[in-house]
Amino acid sequence: MKRPKFIIAMKRPQAGKPFSGTGEFRLGMVYQHKDLLKHDEECIGGGYYRFDYVSNRLLLDRSSFDFGQPKWHLLETLKVPSTYRGLRLVYTYDDGFNEDFNVSEQLTIEYVD
Repeated sequence: MKRPKFIIAMKRPQAGKPFSGTGEFRLGMVYQHKDLLKHDEECIGGGYYRFDYVSNRLLLDRSSFDFGQPKWHLLETLKVPSTYRGLRLVYTYDDGFNEDFNVSEQLTIEYVD
């Protein structure tokens, strides 16, 4: 069954070079998180999403079975489809140890078409 899933994708770096610090936020109704990846990308984590229209947020949580929780520390900038402009992105660890990660406040968001 298709589920609402998201990933954070980054261009695969050249051998011996670090990731660029810019990731791409991608979401969709898919069977597996890998279905959201393009062939020249690496996934640095993913999970599930839902819209909270009352508080104008896009809530992210849990983790991808294959890729794990998003590795937010690798990012400085997150490219987000312009369709989601105005929504606050918030990742909830929901593990009792970590506070929510307010993606919209902690990272530079670049809206793309």
